[in-house]
Amino acid sequence: MLQNAVETKQREDQDSENSLPESYRSVSVAGGTGILRFLKFSGPAFLVSVGYMDPGNWATGLEGGSLFGYRLLWVIVLSNLMAMVLQSMCVRMGIVLNKDLAQACRDYYRKPVAMALWILCEIAIIATDVAEVIGSAVALNLLFGLPLWAGVLITGFDVLLLLALTKYGFRKLEALIITLVLTIGVCFLINVAVSQPNWAGVFGGMIPKERLTGQSLAAAVGILGATVMPHNLYLHSAIIQTRAFEKTPEGKKEAIRNGNIDTVIALGMAFFVNASILILAAAQFHSKGIVVDQLEQAHELLKPVLAGGAATLFAVALLASGQSSTVTGTLAGQVVMEGFTKWRVKPWIRRLITRTIAIVPAMILVTSAHGKSLDGLVVSQIVLALQLPFAVFPLVMITSDKRKMGDLKNPQWMVVCGFLIAAVVTILNVQLLVESKEVGPVVVGVIAVAMVLFALWARRFPAPTPQPTVAASADPESA
Repeated sequence: MLQNAVETKQREDQDSENSLPESYRSVSVAGGTGILRFLKFSGPAFLVSVGYMDPGNWATGLEGGSLFGYRLLWVIVLSNLMAMVLQSMCVRMGIVLNKDLAQACRDYYRKPVAMALWILCEIAIIATDVAEVIGSAVALNLLFGLPLWAGVLITGFDVLLLLALTKYGFRKLEALIITLVLTIGVCFLINVAVSQPNWAGVFGGMIPKERLTGQSLAAAVGILGATVMPHNLYLHSAIIQTRAFEKTPEGKKEAIRNGNIDTVIALGMAFFVNASILILAAAQFHSKGIVVDQLEQAHELLKPVLAGGAATLFAVALLASGQSSTVTGTLAGQVVMEGFTKWRVKPWIRRLITRTIAIVPAMILVTSAHGKSLDGLVVSQIVLALQLPFAVFPLVMITSDKRKMGDLKNPQWMVVCGFLIAAVVTILNVQLLVESKEVGPVVVGVIAVAMVLFALWARRFPAPTPQPTVAASADPESA
């Protein structure tokens, strides 16, 4: 009897260590072959994809398209390719290590460094939530005339009702998010069709033809900086573990393959939406010499199209984008808090805390911006740009470490691409901050010095010798 009690306690402790324990390995992928087997596995990447089409991306896409037409479409192509590489690393981490990025950082680095990374990540989560809440609030204002502060309150708490779907299975939540993503896609498909873009210009814009300088460089950096989101890296490495794949070498390889295909398809959908935003802005605004830098302004200018239908579709898509991204942002907040701190508390309490933390700064921003949404979105993107290197570099380092990942570590080409992406994203984000009127070069210099000091400080706490996690990952389910 004592032995049974000990075994029960061990199982409970292990469950508490799992990412999103209430949904861990809850989706069966057994049975079927080919496409049917893949469909059982697909879904996690679509939850991640909404972070690549959240309201923060809308602001940069509208401004870039209205200023430069189709010429920056290649930046969106490049951004999505970079995102696919990073999200594939997250898939590999979750499947091979059975840990999300927050847990992996906690185990890979000494406690002082891990705690510093946690604090930085929480700031990024708040910034992400602020952009998403403001986007939904703007959509509610455009559709129903609600004041922004009321939209913030409604958006801040209705997400808790949506997340209650996980009680009925993680697949139900995935179905909701996929429905919202398809809603966004259909709305933009119709709007792009009626805007009658210059298709030769569209396809030509996917190939870089001129050097980026001045304002075009700032716009391109803004698009790239708003695309790769830190919280998506934590989220994907966690929700991939909702799949009950076989924990054998072959089972893990199959799971990685299916997860990568899921990522390519879902981020392909995100590319369509982001490209559509820029194409719509280029066709409707750039051709008329109108520069758009506000969501409300774009909605107003689209009213003459389709007898007001285009403007309504724009607002509906914005609402779907904000709602879906607030759901996944809240899940990411849960993953980060649990992964770094091992804080055990009921899921609804964790989510309520995350929501409340996001609502306060969102409310401050919308009330201080005097009705203008872009100010809050710009501030949130700046904060995300600062945190991004602290998520990308650990992801690449850990998934490239053979001592942790074994034979399933990143292949060499992915290691090179990963560090190159991390360096490029960091440099371009710094450039974005330099170009930003809200920050400026002096503040960026101070931030850069702080980052260097953090790196030097982190070297005082070298990582413990990683244990051969893969070799020791004997699992009763695979026995």
